[in-house]
Amino acid sequence: MRMHILASYNKPPKSVSPYDAALKLKKAAQQFGFVKHMIAYANQHSFSYVPPKVMAQRRGRKALNGLENMGVVKPNEPYVCGVCGRRFYYHEKFMNHFKQIHEREHIKRLNQIESARGKRRLNMVERYSLKMEKYRRAARNILTPKVGYSLGDELKRAGFWVRMVSDEPQAADAALRCHMVDMMDRRMTECLFLVSDDSDFVGILREAKLRCLKTVVVGDINEGVLKRTADAAFSWQEIMIGKARSQAVSVVKKWKDQTVLQKLEWKYDPEKEKKFYFDEIESEDDSDIGCFSSDECGSLLGKEDCERAWWELDSKVECVRRRSE
Repeated sequence: MRMHILASYNKPPKSVSPYDAALKLKKAAQQFGFVKHMIAYANQHSFSYVPPKVMAQRRGRKALNGLENMGVVKPNEPYVCGVCGRRFYYHEKFMNHFKQIHEREHIKRLNQIESARGKRRLNMVERYSLKMEKYRRAARNILTPKVGYSLGDELKRAGFWVRMVSDEPQAADAALRCHMVDMMDRRMTECLFLVSDDSDFVGILREAKLRCLKTVVVGDINEGVLKRTADAAFSWQEIMIGKARSQAVSVVKKWKDQTVLQKLEWKYDPEKEKKFYFDEIESEDDSDIGCFSSDECGSLLGKEDCERAWWELDSKVECVRRRSE
């Protein structure tokens, strides 16, 4: 079964991080079938939004840095640089080291690759790929994003194709609906895996069911019109604890049984039955007419009667009277 994961991230998951949620979502969707595409739509506000939990962690880190500089607090373990392996006992010095050395080196590599052309550029990408990947892994846990909390980067890292729309109301939902209709028209999918709590998608889910497509909805709201309309529904908590993966097998089996029953079910079609009935009557009439040949007609009616039209023939009583005479 070909699947498309479609997400509207105007309201990011409340209880989990974007990267962990995306990975768990992908693993749960793979139990339903082959995941062909993973697409997320969001506006600029979603990328610049910072959850209260992340803001509290940043404030706590800033306060802890001040206490470390004054000597009030000492870390139990030193801060280890993920690129060079150097150890630091002050987080602020550790950050300065990473920005002044490794971040500058990374920017220098990017500029060299951007300025190169042709085969030289390919060789440089191949030569710097391991170092750049090592830097990205280290920077992900060290550097603070300048805007938001790296929602788009985390989704891309998990394999999603992220598309940003305008800040107009319902812009992401409208773009997502158009994308879903386009996929259904092209018959590119057999199952839609929708990540949203918006009830505006009810019409799209009903249209998908009319086209014999399966639908799965994931959201924080436990009960709603969207989940009641879909063929299967899960919450983010069920996705994270793995309950959705275990239930997917039984859900897919149920879908297959329903498909078999629908094929075996007899449905009355008036037009089809009417056409079949009249075709059968016409075939019987043709066979009855074909049983009588011209010679037989001549023997029954006589030579004079065969030469006359049917409306000029005498009745049965008149025939008997003429023969008696």
